[in-house]
Amino acid sequence: MFDDEQFMRDPDALAWSMEHDPGLRSTIVAVTWLDARPDVDILVARLERATRLAPRFRQRPVPTPVGLSTPQWVDCEFDLSLHLRRIAAPAPYTPATVVEFARMEAMTAFDPSRPLWVVTLVEGLEGDRAALVFKVHHSLTDGVGGMQLAMLVYETTPDTGPVEEVPLPESAPEPSGVGLVRGAVGHSLGRMAGGVRAGLADVVPAARALVRHPIRSTLDVLATTSSLGRFVAPVSGTLSPIMTRRSLDRHLDLVEVDLADLKRAGAVVGGTLNDAFIASITGGLRRYHELHGAPVDELRVTMPISLRQEGDAEGGNRITLERFVVPVGETDAGARVRLTGWRCRAARHEEALPLSDTVAGLLNLLPAGVIGSMLKHVDFLASDVPGVPVPIFLAGAPVTGYYAFGPTTGAAVNVTLVSYRGTCCIGCTIDTAAVPDPEKLMACLRDGFDEVLALGGDHHPVTSMLAADPA
Repeated sequence: MFDDEQFMRDPDALAWSMEHDPGLRSTIVAVTWLDARPDVDILVARLERATRLAPRFRQRPVPTPVGLSTPQWVDCEFDLSLHLRRIAAPAPYTPATVVEFARMEAMTAFDPSRPLWVVTLVEGLEGDRAALVFKVHHSLTDGVGGMQLAMLVYETTPDTGPVEEVPLPESAPEPSGVGLVRGAVGHSLGRMAGGVRAGLADVVPAARALVRHPIRSTLDVLATTSSLGRFVAPVSGTLSPIMTRRSLDRHLDLVEVDLADLKRAGAVVGGTLNDAFIASITGGLRRYHELHGAPVDELRVTMPISLRQEGDAEGGNRITLERFVVPVGETDAGARVRLTGWRCRAARHEEALPLSDTVAGLLNLLPAGVIGSMLKHVDFLASDVPGVPVPIFLAGAPVTGYYAFGPTTGAAVNVTLVSYRGTCCIGCTIDTAAVPDPEKLMACLRDGFDEVLALGGDHHPVTSMLAADPA
């Protein structure tokens, strides 16, 4: 009897299969800034506990023979010491040294013979501070799931009392080649049977609807078909005339924006936090293109849309990636927020969204080059992840900031917002072939946020922990 849960879901398998093209590598790096050194023994105990509560973090992916099914998660000889490292911060012991280390992590592939994550504690920063750099593959979790998993390690109190004992999860020996084939065949047959049952369950209601409302039913089918076409349509070129090249080199940077200010700026013109966030990015990109004498009206964005529901297990990918065009050339910040909101809401209500797992399964059957054509001509990626509104601690050390640096996945830039204690912690991952002058882009992005924040009146300044603006 095979265990269906031991096989990657199609979206997770898609994220893992893209590793065949290093330009589409799906590595997430998150940096937690700490106001003191954490208690290492407590940190070790809490990480051990977390991996027992989420045993997927004690497993590694194994491909099924001749692609019979999605890869299988198998138990391996788990050794926490191989996934938790401690290093001393190099001179000059500033946040920039941590971000440089995170940059190297983002560009380095995982060892597939071990679980796809690693944590590095960077100690000895100025002021006796520290930072935790968490590297994880996207097939293990999405942004929301990552925050859920983080709360298995972080606490809402500085108390470093005994860590709750959790029994070791049951483990099974790695299946033999015959076992892998048997499991993969069983998994595939089970999915086919499930699909047939689901299809049959839909036939009668669909037939009744067609008889009672033939025009509306036909229009619904056409709308869904059109939506599916937009999901999988290849893109032949970037809309940006300058951010066209792609490489494996990355630049990481960050920005801090007051959460209440950004929410207020969006609300003033009838928009949401996400609308104001995307419009701030496009305002920065407009400035960057104008700086290079290449004004642009629109750019194409990939935006992860969460499909996570209450009761879903922590970890795993419960997202779908939507590609659509957003306004950039509109200089009126309020108008740009409103236009952006309309485009984002249209994307969130695509008829094909409920079929995203099926779409991922179909994409898994395509050559990597086809997937690359869909993603490498996207101009930028933006993600807004709800974070933690209250102070948290890591093994007794106060957390002062939490930044996620998402993969570019073929785009020129990834901008990821995670909120923490009233602050938008915004991490930027930049492909340096597409943007050879990242410092100038970051200055433009800060101006873009200032432009949108001004809609709400007086606001806190847009800041960065790293170097000052270039001359």
